[in-house]
Amino acid sequence: MPQEDNASAPPLLQLRGIGKRFGASRALAGVDFSLRAGEIHALCGENGAGKSTLMNIIDGIHQPDEGEIFLAGEKVCIDGPAHAMRLGIGLVHQEIALCADATVAENIFMPEINSGHRAWMDFASLNERATRVLARLGQDIDPAWRVEQLPISSQQLVEIAKALTLDCKVLILDEPTAALTELESAALFKVLHDLKAQGIGIIYISHRMAEIFTHADRVTVLRDGRNVHCAATADMNPDELVRRMVGRELVNYYPPRPAANDEAPQILLQVEGIADDERVHGVSFALQRGEILGITGLMGAGRSELAETMCGLRRARRGTLRLHGRELSIRKYGDALRHGMAYLSEDRKAAGVFLDLPIAQNIAAMALRRVASRWGLLQRSAEHALAQQLGRQLKLKSDGVDIEVSSLSGGNQQKVAIAKLLATQPSVLLMDEPTRGIDVGAKSEIHHLLRELANQGVGVIVISSELPEIIGLCDRALVIREGRVAGELAANAMTEEALLRLASGLGELEVKTA
Repeated sequence: MPQEDNASAPPLLQLRGIGKRFGASRALAGVDFSLRAGEIHALCGENGAGKSTLMNIIDGIHQPDEGEIFLAGEKVCIDGPAHAMRLGIGLVHQEIALCADATVAENIFMPEINSGHRAWMDFASLNERATRVLARLGQDIDPAWRVEQLPISSQQLVEIAKALTLDCKVLILDEPTAALTELESAALFKVLHDLKAQGIGIIYISHRMAEIFTHADRVTVLRDGRNVHCAATADMNPDELVRRMVGRELVNYYPPRPAANDEAPQILLQVEGIADDERVHGVSFALQRGEILGITGLMGAGRSELAETMCGLRRARRGTLRLHGRELSIRKYGDALRHGMAYLSEDRKAAGVFLDLPIAQNIAAMALRRVASRWGLLQRSAEHALAQQLGRQLKLKSDGVDIEVSSLSGGNQQKVAIAKLLATQPSVLLMDEPTRGIDVGAKSEIHHLLRELANQGVGVIVISSELPEIIGLCDRALVIREGRVAGELAANAMTEEALLRLASGLGELEVKTA
């Protein structure tokens, strides 16, 4: 908890009566929030509750329509991110916002580089300083690499490292661990507690209950643009927090698995010795009709690369895929779609949706034949009808299907990405981190949707780094280690310990079914 001698001091940051509208939509209404020096204050709420809007106001990206902001008791008007930075406010966005063609070191020190007037750049010194910052996060990323060469998890760590170079009094982190491994997350929390001990105030946005109750001192809950509760985490429990967030009891978070029967399983997809000889080295497994198969493993184990190789997004050097017993020839992603296999990327911003296009055009993008006339002309009415149908199925929250996807919350953007796949009417769905960075209510809705699809005979593969999701949702799990299957666990044998032992190499390369 914050130290006793800070109790009588004015809050480090205080927001009073903050309101914000975007057109006819009210994003925030009379929001109060305070942050003490030396405090980790969690901000929770469903996607669309107003968390990102509030943080963007603190960072000067948006201006409030009403309300006041105070820093250390002094009223301020924050007119942009550069001004916020000068005031000692640092924001790490959930979505990666780095310069892909610049180096790691250049990204980390971008604010310093932009504000300087040097005739030349000392890259050796820049790289050395970047190495020291990354070491605080337990990383040995080469600072001379371009950001586009890094996986999502490493890019997220570069974003965090960038914030650590600023002389922050207030540090805002929006879902910082969504793309990180357990070890990377542990290193981050060590740094955060060091910053807290130095008197820095940290606003921590997360949907992960364990993180909130382990590391946060207080928690504020937003719902529908209003703050509905603020309390010390010691005075709350996860069930109460979820209830405050969603405004109701959230029962059956994971859908029930179908009852066992004596019928022989129907093999829908057979994967034999698939390899790209870079990250995937001869993976074999079978997917049953109506099954949800989990794939997990440590970051960098080859989970996403396996799905990309299966779908033609990476070149398969060897191996075969058989769907309904028929061998497939997949050289590009279009071939996979044509055969009824659809893939959801873990990076929705870069590969999941077209942010600057309307919802309807996004959803129909890969299923144009369904919305075209007999002469091949696009029918907007059919496009809208398809988007509205799938929007209802996924409980998409929006002001119509003509608005741009960029205006939606992260959870609703994810629902658009999933609807885009469902529009192709696939028989096999490969979902890479389908609930990353979205709230508990939206997660539960997606879990139930995937079970409904499985009950209709679709084969679903869920790639996830969240072990509770694998255990609660999946009928069976494969653990990938170093591009190979390290083990298989049936539902009644899945525990976090068993999965982690296989993922880390403590378990044998074997199949366990009971």
